[in-house]
Amino acid sequence: MNWGKATIVVLIVFVLGICSLGYYMFTAPADDYDHQYYEDGLNFDHDYNREQQVVKDHAQPTIIIDTCCVKITFPQVVKGQVKFMRPSSDAKDNTYPLDNSGGRVIEILTKSLTKGQWQLVFNWKSGGKDYLYQHEVYIK
Repeated sequence: MNWGKATIVVLIVFVLGICSLGYYMFTAPADDYDHQYYEDGLNFDHDYNREQQVVKDHAQPTIIIDTCCVKITFPQVVKGQVKFMRPSSDAKDNTYPLDNSGGRVIEILTKSLTKGQWQLVFNWKSGGKDYLYQHEVYIK
Protein backbone atom coordinates (compact mmCIF):
# COMPACT_ATOMS: atom_id res chain seq x y z
CA MET A 1 0.00 0.00 0.00
CA ASN A 2 1.39 3.39 -0.91
CA TRP A 3 1.15 6.71 0.92
CA GLY A 4 -1.82 7.96 -1.11
CA LYS A 5 -4.03 4.98 -0.28
CA ALA A 6 -3.01 5.03 3.39
CA THR A 7 -3.83 8.74 3.62
CA ILE A 8 -7.28 8.18 2.09
CA VAL A 9 -8.00 5.26 4.47
CA VAL A 10 -6.95 7.36 7.50
CA LEU A 11 -9.14 10.28 6.38
CA ILE A 12 -12.13 7.99 5.80
CA VAL A 13 -11.73 6.41 9.26
CA PHE A 14 -11.39 9.87 10.81
CA VAL A 15 -14.53 11.20 9.07
CA LEU A 16 -16.50 8.08 10.06
CA GLY A 17 -15.34 8.52 13.67
CA ILE A 18 -16.40 12.17 13.73
CA CYS A 19 -19.78 11.30 12.17
CA SER A 20 -20.39 8.52 14.71
CA LEU A 21 -19.55 10.88 17.60
CA GLY A 22 -21.94 13.47 16.15
CA TYR A 23 -24.70 10.84 15.89
CA TYR A 24 -24.05 9.74 19.48
CA MET A 25 -24.20 13.35 20.68
CA PHE A 26 -27.63 13.95 19.13
CA THR A 27 -29.13 10.62 20.29
CA ALA A 28 -27.76 10.74 23.86
CA PRO A 29 -30.32 11.49 26.59
CA ALA A 30 -30.66 15.10 27.69
CA ASP A 31 -28.53 16.38 30.54
CA ASP A 32 -30.26 15.97 33.86
CA TYR A 33 -29.23 19.32 35.26
CA ASP A 34 -31.46 20.99 37.78
CA HIS A 35 -33.80 23.36 35.96
CA GLN A 36 -34.67 25.03 39.28
CA TYR A 37 -31.03 25.71 40.17
CA TYR A 38 -31.36 29.44 40.87
CA GLU A 39 -34.70 29.15 42.70
CA ASP A 40 -33.24 26.39 44.87
CA GLY A 41 -30.26 28.60 45.61
CA LEU A 42 -32.52 31.41 46.75
CA ASN A 43 -34.51 29.01 48.97
CA PHE A 44 -31.44 27.30 50.44
CA ASP A 45 -31.40 29.38 53.63
CA HIS A 46 -35.06 28.62 54.30
CA ASP A 47 -34.50 24.85 53.88
CA TYR A 48 -31.29 24.97 55.92
CA ASN A 49 -33.08 26.71 58.80
CA ARG A 50 -35.84 24.08 58.76
CA GLU A 51 -33.24 21.27 58.85
CA GLN A 52 -31.45 22.94 61.75
CA GLN A 53 -34.78 23.31 63.59
CA VAL A 54 -35.10 19.49 63.53
CA VAL A 55 -31.69 19.14 65.18
CA LYS A 56 -32.30 21.91 67.71
CA ASP A 57 -35.69 20.53 68.82
CA HIS A 58 -34.61 16.85 68.65
CA ALA A 59 -37.58 16.25 66.35
CA GLN A 60 -36.09 13.50 64.16
CA PRO A 61 -38.67 10.83 63.33
CA THR A 62 -37.98 7.18 64.14
CA ILE A 63 -38.21 5.11 60.95
CA ILE A 64 -38.66 1.33 61.06
CA ILE A 65 -38.73 -0.69 57.84
CA ASP A 66 -40.96 -3.76 58.19
CA THR A 67 -41.82 -6.44 55.63
CA CYS A 68 -45.20 -4.85 54.92
CA CYS A 69 -44.77 -1.17 55.70
CA VAL A 70 -42.63 1.75 56.77
CA LYS A 71 -43.47 2.80 60.33
CA ILE A 72 -42.77 6.43 61.23
CA THR A 73 -42.97 7.77 64.77
CA PHE A 74 -42.57 11.44 65.70
CA PRO A 75 -41.86 12.76 69.21
CA GLN A 76 -44.61 15.40 68.79
CA VAL A 77 -47.90 15.85 66.91
CA VAL A 78 -47.22 16.70 63.27
CA LYS A 79 -49.03 17.62 60.08
CA GLY A 80 -47.23 17.53 56.76
CA GLN A 81 -46.04 15.18 54.07
CA VAL A 82 -43.30 12.72 53.24
CA LYS A 83 -41.99 12.27 49.73
CA PHE A 84 -40.52 8.92 48.71
CA MET A 85 -37.98 9.68 45.99
CA ARG A 86 -36.29 6.99 43.93
CA PRO A 87 -32.73 8.02 42.96
CA SER A 88 -32.83 5.99 39.74
CA SER A 89 -36.18 7.23 38.42
CA ASP A 90 -38.26 10.23 39.40
CA ALA A 91 -41.30 8.63 37.70
CA LYS A 92 -41.70 6.39 40.77
CA ASP A 93 -41.74 9.23 43.31
CA ASN A 94 -44.72 9.26 45.70
CA THR A 95 -45.97 11.73 48.29
CA TYR A 96 -47.89 10.64 51.40
CA PRO A 97 -49.60 12.80 54.05
CA LEU A 98 -48.31 12.88 57.63
CA ASP A 99 -50.81 13.26 60.46
CA ASN A 100 -50.23 11.58 63.80
CA SER A 101 -52.88 13.34 65.84
CA GLY A 102 -53.59 11.17 68.84
CA GLY A 103 -49.94 10.07 69.07
CA ARG A 104 -50.34 7.17 66.66
CA VAL A 105 -47.67 5.61 64.47
CA ILE A 106 -47.83 6.49 60.77
CA GLU A 107 -47.67 3.40 58.53
CA ILE A 108 -47.02 3.50 54.78
CA LEU A 109 -47.49 0.24 52.89
CA THR A 110 -44.50 -0.85 50.80
CA LYS A 111 -46.28 -3.20 48.40
CA SER A 112 -46.66 -0.38 45.83
CA LEU A 113 -43.01 0.69 46.20
CA THR A 114 -40.20 -0.80 44.14
CA LYS A 115 -37.61 -2.62 46.17
CA GLY A 116 -34.33 -0.80 46.57
CA GLN A 117 -32.94 2.51 47.73
CA TRP A 118 -35.28 5.43 48.51
CA GLN A 119 -34.71 8.97 49.72
CA LEU A 120 -37.37 10.14 52.19
CA VAL A 121 -37.98 13.89 52.46
CA PHE A 122 -40.17 14.91 55.40
CA ASN A 123 -41.86 18.34 55.46
CA TRP A 124 -44.03 19.05 58.49
CA LYS A 125 -45.27 21.65 60.92
CA SER A 126 -45.52 21.23 64.64
CA GLY A 127 -46.06 23.79 67.34
CA GLY A 128 -45.96 26.67 64.86
CA LYS A 129 -42.51 25.64 63.53
CA ASP A 130 -41.55 24.29 60.12
CA TYR A 131 -39.31 21.23 59.81
CA LEU A 132 -37.44 19.50 56.99
CA TYR A 133 -35.74 16.14 57.41
CA GLN A 134 -34.15 13.81 54.85
CA HIS A 135 -33.36 10.16 55.36
CA GLU A 136 -32.21 7.34 53.09
CA VAL A 137 -33.75 3.86 53.41
CA TYR A 138 -33.52 0.53 51.62
CA ILE A 139 -36.80 -1.29 51.08
CA LYS A 140 -36.51 -5.06 50.74
